[in-house]
Amino acid sequence: MKMRMLAAVGLLVSGAVHLWLWFDGYGSIAVIGPAFMVNAVAAVVIAALVLRWAHWAPLLLAIGFGVSTLAAFVTSATVGLFGVHERWTGGAVLTAAVSEVVVVVASVMALAHEHGVPTPRRLRHPLAYLHTPMT
Repeated sequence: MKMRMLAAVGLLVSGAVHLWLWFDGYGSIAVIGPAFMVNAVAAVVIAALVLRWAHWAPLLLAIGFGVSTLAAFVTSATVGLFGVHERWTGGAVLTAAVSEVVVVVASVMALAHEHGVPTPRRLRHPLAYLHTPMT
């Protein structure tokens, strides 16, 4: 549950940054403005799902949110996205990027822990299989 909470906090921070930037002038940019508003709303909805629905789907949504938001920013910072060329400077940029990395890592860890994906603690020693009786 701790990883789900951390993922939800990361989602809310990312959404808050995008909402703040939308009010700070990005809202008037043709495609980017609506995308920032969708990002802010989606962050709140996904955070609520991550906290309230104990299923793998919200965690997968959170991973997709974090990866796609980071990918859009990297695209904007390198080759440009819909005419916007962003830079890796400023508190909002760094806060959003860190929060999105937190979302992805915490969601992957929660998914692995809750749904039986093998982690180093769950793996048996390779030689242990030699001593298992065959049926």
